[in-house]
Amino acid sequence: MSGSEAQPERRRTTRTAPEPRRSGERHTPSGVTAPRPAHPTPLHPGAWWLWAIGLGTAATRTTNPLLLALLIATSAYVVATCRPASPAARSYSAFLKLALAVLLIRLTFATVLGSPIPGTHTLVTLPELPLPHWAQGIRVGGDVTAESVLFALYDALRLAALLICVGAANALASPARLLKSLPGALYEAGVAVVVALTFAPNLIADVHRLRAARRLRGRPDSGIRGLLHVGLPVLEGALERSVALAAAMDARGYGRTATVPAPVRRTTTALTLGGLLGVCAGTYGLLTAEAGAYGLPLLLAGLTAALAGLRLGGRRSPRTRYRPARWDLRAGLVACSGAAVAALLTLAATTDPAALHPGVVPLTAPTLPLWPAAAVLLGLLPSLVAPKEPT
Repeated sequence: MSGSEAQPERRRTTRTAPEPRRSGERHTPSGVTAPRPAHPTPLHPGAWWLWAIGLGTAATRTTNPLLLALLIATSAYVVATCRPASPAARSYSAFLKLALAVLLIRLTFATVLGSPIPGTHTLVTLPELPLPHWAQGIRVGGDVTAESVLFALYDALRLAALLICVGAANALASPARLLKSLPGALYEAGVAVVVALTFAPNLIADVHRLRAARRLRGRPDSGIRGLLHVGLPVLEGALERSVALAAAMDARGYGRTATVPAPVRRTTTALTLGGLLGVCAGTYGLLTAEAGAYGLPLLLAGLTAALAGLRLGGRRSPRTRYRPARWDLRAGLVACSGAAVAALLTLAATTDPAALHPGVVPLTAPTLPLWPAAAVLLGLLPSLVAPKEPT
């Protein structure tokens, strides 16, 4: 038997070429093709801010506690439904705590320093501190009436609702994506605003991280002692972040401007300043009854000139955008829902001011007006049309 015959016969195996992977599918280790989860396109950050500004404007038009509570519940539901899975989304709870602190401080000042609202229902009488003659009109202590407390509560609740709406915008809109959407003429100012907006979310994320680390080490994370031990690392992290941000901006050539001809610069300055003056004059005309005839045309002309100036001013900032945010139909619906709430509440404050501003003298319980409450519920539209991120 020859050497070639002594070798065992090898089996020939044929290999088939793998099938091309289809878009939207992924292969698991077992070979089963599973659909790839689709990541929805995030909503334009400007739409979230316009929605939150609309709700905040509506909050400034009323002192009815029922309508203000409905506005707060609307913003909370939208945040719970649509907020992304990022550390910045945790800032909403911090704004809730800040609003509660503002509410308590306002009530404390109304109790201790008194209120200009006269009342007949005395709740408690505090010891009154005598003040010199030059401090007339200021009272420390004395009678605390139910009317003064309710007036302070309604006023503080309006400010608290405004803070919560701003917190909703911080939780829903990414500051980095908002910066990319600004025109080139506002890029430098936008960087300063975005850095200021990211301060609160980053600070809250650092506090949560450090408190969790202290709990794992068996150290106290609450109280005065825990606050002192957490505050120093948070401050150190903020300083390191500012140095890293400055180095990153320097490496990316921040502040570099292009050469623009002098006539274009002068035209840009004239259009921008003239447009801003036109916007101010037109707004004043709309707010006063005497200048209502020319208020709207002057406002529109000022907006057009200001936008043209910003368009020309963008030539000084040569920069590119990677995957710019698109304004689609969903973003328009979200922005329009906030604008509709603001417009309808403003109309209701004009047509039925007694329902939106309940009186405290005489002492009466506030009622919930039906169609203004239905207008507030329009703010829930983003929970239906905004894209949901996969968990």
